[in-house]
Amino acid sequence: MHLVDSHAHLDMYSSEELEGVLSRAQAAGVGTILAIGIGEGPTEMHQALAIAEATRPAKLPTIFASAGIHPQEAASATSEALARLAELAAKPGCIAVGEIGLDYYHVENPEPKVQKQAFMTQMEIAAQARKPILIHCRTSDLATPAAKQKFGPADAWEDLLELIAEHWAPHGIGGVMHCFSGTEEQARRSLELGFYISLAGNLTYPAAAAIREAAKSAPIDWILVETDAPFLAPIPHRGQRNEPALMAHTAAFLAELRGMSTEELAAQTTANFQRLFPSTGGPAPRN
Repeated sequence: MHLVDSHAHLDMYSSEELEGVLSRAQAAGVGTILAIGIGEGPTEMHQALAIAEATRPAKLPTIFASAGIHPQEAASATSEALARLAELAAKPGCIAVGEIGLDYYHVENPEPKVQKQAFMTQMEIAAQARKPILIHCRTSDLATPAAKQKFGPADAWEDLLELIAEHWAPHGIGGVMHCFSGTEEQARRSLELGFYISLAGNLTYPAAAAIREAAKSAPIDWILVETDAPFLAPIPHRGQRNEPALMAHTAAFLAELRGMSTEELAAQTTANFQRLFPSTGGPAPRN
């Protein structure tokens, strides 16, 4: 069985921890990991690619990388930072730009105007590099009263989908809705725009009924699985520090939800990942 963890923050583990994390991932059937290059800000977005380039042992998962400026760091999307992102995005080992998008959840996050500008500029960089984008979207629906007051009626999903439709979809490159936490309707609209739906450990949480409905209705050849490690550990490890090995629980949960074996799900989601990212061993992407 070969599973692909389509979203893990490997640079959040110490160098001492990482070897064990990767060994356990391999033992759990995780053969490929996409390491997310956002760090704690633009000055660290190269770290995932450095890990991917340094990790080549045959007994460990194959690692690819992304690079991007998270919406929480949108105010740091200076011309220098964006130029550095363009350099990273052009490298073969960097297969995606992200995670990028909109986040109206934390009161300390930049204003929507600032987030939107950083998002649009990064979409331009990704289009120039012909690399898919990895989307982060978090609304203020469940945020603190202070955040709700700050962002008001602004809807991150609506803003996001409008920007993608105008500035990204015409390029025909596609991308991933990372840690999908939207509704069945938002999943449908995402799919229409050429985005894969990536499901994380929160799929297994009791309150995630809407996510499960989206996971059941989305076409199986447009679904990916991820950990978002070290965050969002699946049940039965909820509350613990997550790592790629634990995505086996999410994959098994999703397989049961879809009425298929874990092996079938692993094969399908691996094929999906390779279709979106042909340089990882798959066919040419869909138009």
